Amino acid sequence: MERWTDRLEALDLLLIDLRAENTEFPIIVEGKKDEESLRALGFTGEIIRINTGKSIVATCEGLVGREKVILLFDWDKKGAELTRALADALKTDIDYDTRIRSELAVLVKKDIKDVESLAGMLRRLRETTPPADGPV
Repeated sequence: MERWTDRLEALDLLLIDLRAENTEFPIIVEGKKDEESLRALGFTGEIIRINTGKSIVATCEGLVGREKVILLFDWDKKGAELTRALADALKTDIDYDTRIRSELAVLVKKDIKDVESLAGMLRRLRETTPPADGPV
C-alpha cells in the first residue's frame, strides 16, 4: 500500500502546483472531456480546448499577448505530436510549460493514457489508499 500512498501524495502535490499555475496561466487541453476532468479536480482557471475546429496556427493566434500557457495533452502518440506542434508554433512568441505534462505522464502512464481519466484515477486511488494514520 505504501506505493499507492506515495503515488497519491505525488499526484496531489503536482495537481496543487498545476492549480496554482492555472490561476495565472491558461491550460491548453485537447477536448471537452479533458476540461471536465480538470474542473472535477477543482481547477477554476482558464482552460482552452484545442479541438474546436481551428488550426494550430489559428489557436496560437488566439493566444497572442499571453505571457505563458501550460500544455497538457494526453500521454499517447497524438498527445506527444500535439505538444510538439504547439510548442513549435509558440516558441518564438509565448512561453509554454510542458513540465507538468511530463511529470504526470511518469506518475500515471501505466494506468491511464489521457487527461480525461485523471479525475477517475485519483478517485480510485483515494478509495483504495488507507488514511495516513490508518493501517497499511
